[in-house]
Amino acid sequence: MLVIVAPGQGAQVPGFLAPWLELPGMSERFESWSDVVGLDLKRYGTTADADEIRDTAVAQPLLVGAGLAATVALFGDLAAAPESIDAVAGHSVGELVAAGVAGVLRPEDALALVAERGRAMADAAAQTATGMTAVLGGDRAEVLAAIESHGLTPANDNGSGQIVAAGTLEQLAALAADPPARTRLRPLSVAGAFHTHHMAPAVERVARLAKTITPADPRTRLLSVRDGAVVSGGAEYLDRLVAQISAPVRWDSVTETLAGLGVTALIELPPAGTLTGLAKRALPGVERLAVKTPEDLDRARELVAEHAGTPAPEPEGRS
Repeated sequence: MLVIVAPGQGAQVPGFLAPWLELPGMSERFESWSDVVGLDLKRYGTTADADEIRDTAVAQPLLVGAGLAATVALFGDLAAAPESIDAVAGHSVGELVAAGVAGVLRPEDALALVAERGRAMADAAAQTATGMTAVLGGDRAEVLAAIESHGLTPANDNGSGQIVAAGTLEQLAALAADPPARTRLRPLSVAGAFHTHHMAPAVERVARLAKTITPADPRTRLLSVRDGAVVSGGAEYLDRLVAQISAPVRWDSVTETLAGLGVTALIELPPAGTLTGLAKRALPGVERLAVKTPEDLDRARELVAEHAGTPAPEPEGRS
């Protein structure tokens, strides 16, 4: 059983899009998509520096464009993807890529949504000085208790001993001064406290745009990072996607569902590496591939041929 996963914000690195633009038709595709999002995605993905692509309003459309483009390169056509895989999931903004891969959103709709999402989240982040810090290791219960005691939100629960705390800079400083036992804290280079109540204004803005879009039902298993559920309705998934802007990302629950489904191979779309790294510990025995450049496509196609279409039971307690 094969799953495609799409990473979230923070995975981007300068120049990562350059080799993909060398593929036939890809430069023209990104020119068209740049018109949709109102950004020069080709420049941001090739010559822009780390500070430029760290901007939320830039990073998010760039990530979604890259994920969709790699899917086209892998399967020849985006419409062919759902029948070629067994499941798909995205981390945070990667859920918009997942929606495109599953056939829920047209590429143009996914890009229009992510452009508004990025702008709205950047504006919301500018209202209050907030941030995010990864808490690595330690006892899970103790980590969650420490986060709560400082008024912070566990905005990302990634499993594999990694929980991301989010809140005001003062709250994060207090956590750093009094960290949970046996943990390492790593401040993240993001603009604000994503997936917390601080993003409520962004939810309202993206919801208005989402009402103008008619989603299709997914044509493969589509997992939600709210709780790891396999969502069968396109409208429900779109609602979840919008609400997720101010709600914690439960990648640990996604991983649990994948394990229950019996996944045997995992392919991460570019800019890849984060989710395959988490899967190394959380999904032992599963073959993993981080698709970073077009040179990885042949191996990805081999994994699709070897693993996709394997019958697997639906996990208990999911719907």
